[in-house]
Amino acid sequence: MKIAVLKETFPGERRVGLAPASVPLLVKAGVEVWIEAGAGNAAGMLDPQYTEKGAKIVGRSEAFAAECLLQIRSLGANPEAGRADLPSFRPGQIVIGMAEPLWNPAAAKDLAERGVTLFAMELIPRITRAQSMDVLSSMATVAGYRAVLVAATALGKMFPMMTTAAGTITPAKVFIVGAGVAGLQAIATARRLGAVVSAYDVRPAVKEQVQSLGAKFIEMALDTKSAEGAGGYAQEMDEDFYRRQRELMTRVLAENDVVITTAAVPGKKAPILITRPMVEGMAAGSVVVDMAERGGNCELTNPGETVIHGGVAILGPANLASDAAYHASQMYAKNMTTFLAHLLKDGAIQIDMNDEITRETLVTRDGQVVHPRVRAALGMEETATI
Repeated sequence: MKIAVLKETFPGERRVGLAPASVPLLVKAGVEVWIEAGAGNAAGMLDPQYTEKGAKIVGRSEAFAAECLLQIRSLGANPEAGRADLPSFRPGQIVIGMAEPLWNPAAAKDLAERGVTLFAMELIPRITRAQSMDVLSSMATVAGYRAVLVAATALGKMFPMMTTAAGTITPAKVFIVGAGVAGLQAIATARRLGAVVSAYDVRPAVKEQVQSLGAKFIEMALDTKSAEGAGGYAQEMDEDFYRRQRELMTRVLAENDVVITTAAVPGKKAPILITRPMVEGMAAGSVVVDMAERGGNCELTNPGETVIHGGVAILGPANLASDAAYHASQMYAKNMTTFLAHLLKDGAIQIDMNDEITRETLVTRDGQVVHPRVRAALGMEETATI
């Protein structure tokens, strides 16, 4: 079986779907590995590094001749530039990558109509045996780290306390909203830089994790019984909950120099947690780093840009994981090769619908959208007929 790694076409995307170190693992499994020329350049992984490990360097058109294609961003996660590749796909071809099928289900339908078998890596179930395949956790780890560095650069203060001949400099105060993987990594990074860190999450169960990293857990008088959904992800709440949450959070924001928001609900628009009046209550020079994609957690966020409002900088960095492309690619490659090892039997990908990992990640097959949640997002009956 031939597996090809495509060069990413999403604007500014520097990651690559497979690292050189992962090539021998696939070769040992009986797979021929092709790498599109220059696919890893932006991540610091050059073509000779791949060939040394047993891969073959090919052009883009030749790469599309492979039975299986690996990407960071497939069509759903690359809605504009990715559309140019649609005519190159052929029936029965397997595509594995991040596809955002719950947010952009129409793209999954387009791939199904081309006869593509699509596996969406962000749908890896949160079960013990799938932990080493969990790309969302891997990329969130990188993004949480990078968000703190972005904030530290934008803030006109230093993070650590310093005692100098010119006097004592007090440490910066950092508030993290959302204590999932990204939030916990942001807490750990801000602490390493010397900031005084506090955090909040609608899921009370994460309190001990926050405190174990040396941060203060901010508690709010809210009913959070239904705040945690399947797989430990935050559940979407009603507007009355978010309104009350914003009221309680206003005072906390005003006390901090940096606020980093990470709140996201899979397949949904990010909830607005910080409103214009809340930003206006913050001190001039403060910084908000909004990590949430699909709209952002701050009302004033403009994705990919920095907005200054009342002296407060609101940053909406896009694709933070790509900013640490080398290690992000290395982690993604580990997730990808583990997932492939799970699918590969006798040198070919075998689709076992009785297996939870396979079933939960398979989005399209035999010309149809087969994933129940993606079908529901398209307004289809939940069960496909194959």
